[in-house]
Amino acid sequence: MWILRCHNPWWSKERWEEADKHLRDWSAQKIRWVPKWIEHVSLKPFSLNFIIGPRQVGKTTGIKLLIKTLIEKGTDPEKIIYFNAEALGNLDNFRRMLKLIAENFDEGFLFIDEITAITHWEKILKSFIDLGRFENFVIFCSGSSTANLLRIPESFMGRRGSGKDVYVLPLSFPEFVEVHGISPKKKSFLYSEDAERLFEKYVSTGGFPRTINSDATFFDDFIRELKSEIRNMKKSFPTCSALISHLFDIAPSPISYLSLSQKIGISKPTLEEYVEMLEDMLVLKIVYWKNHAMIFRKEKKFMLRDPAIVKSLSLLTGKEVRKDFLYEWIVQEHLLRRFGEIYYYRNRYEIDCIAGDLRIEVKAGKPHRKYPKNVLVLDEEDLPGFLIELFGKNRNQISKNI
Repeated sequence: MWILRCHNPWWSKERWEEADKHLRDWSAQKIRWVPKWIEHVSLKPFSLNFIIGPRQVGKTTGIKLLIKTLIEKGTDPEKIIYFNAEALGNLDNFRRMLKLIAENFDEGFLFIDEITAITHWEKILKSFIDLGRFENFVIFCSGSSTANLLRIPESFMGRRGSGKDVYVLPLSFPEFVEVHGISPKKKSFLYSEDAERLFEKYVSTGGFPRTINSDATFFDDFIRELKSEIRNMKKSFPTCSALISHLFDIAPSPISYLSLSQKIGISKPTLEEYVEMLEDMLVLKIVYWKNHAMIFRKEKKFMLRDPAIVKSLSLLTGKEVRKDFLYEWIVQEHLLRRFGEIYYYRNRYEIDCIAGDLRIEVKAGKPHRKYPKNVLVLDEEDLPGFLIELFGKNRNQISKNI
């Protein structure tokens, strides 16, 4: 029980928040917020929740804030159990920890952080669930290795109860505006100089808590952890760096897997493995060609998923990205979050972004050619208002307002 008492200061300390490093760091930030995702987890026994997100996005801090919220709402602190699986070291110790909890607690909220540090952890947890040892619990599993955690929920089919998959992503631009104390719903803000100023800051910092708070050490930390995860997956970091470097070179143009693999000097199947790995890590997203239907064989675009990720990888490769390319990636990411899909089209003309009923071309300045009437052309000044309205109630009025 000693390790549990170390990880659960709320069992014995009234002002336990001061003893928790994550909450101390959170309290010290100039710009801080309680993430909205903690409102979307299931709190009904039995539930098995998975918290999935890229490194450095604030998953553990969010867990601690959820624990704080539960205690403030009257949950018995001794029925909230948290442990960091990384501290256990191996599968046997993980099994012993679950056995200890099952034997000493009849019900509660069980938070297992950094669970991907234990190889084959899912087999042990599954066996405890099958034996009914946690039927009165709400379980939360989170880990830094998104690539290893992403497909695990599928192996718990029929064992999730009321549990949910919760994706923790860097802040979108409307969320970025909100944490700066401005309501994105305020009409006078939409196409104002203040909106342009905040968007310029968003393009520079992205949506990670540390970059928003001007922590210059984030970028080196992000690369170091990326390198560690790639090596843990038995992949070559130099090969991955070469892939990223070539993506910067071709951005934002589409390219075939065959052509890209030849540029890097690896086989097409190997390239596909590396792209899939980076996509699972929520670093990049493949954008497929679509007209009336999506065609996998066509050349693909690759978008990086947050300006802070772009800056980190730019420092890694020594490659710069033009602002209009970055704008395209930002619009694609926001459309992906809004519609759950993102495509492009290229024939006699190109459409950068296709999602839902929207067809969008992104330009740094005014376009030099005409586009079909159903294509919305956005320049730099349009972007802040568009991204805010995209998540608002008046999405159908977007084309009229720009």
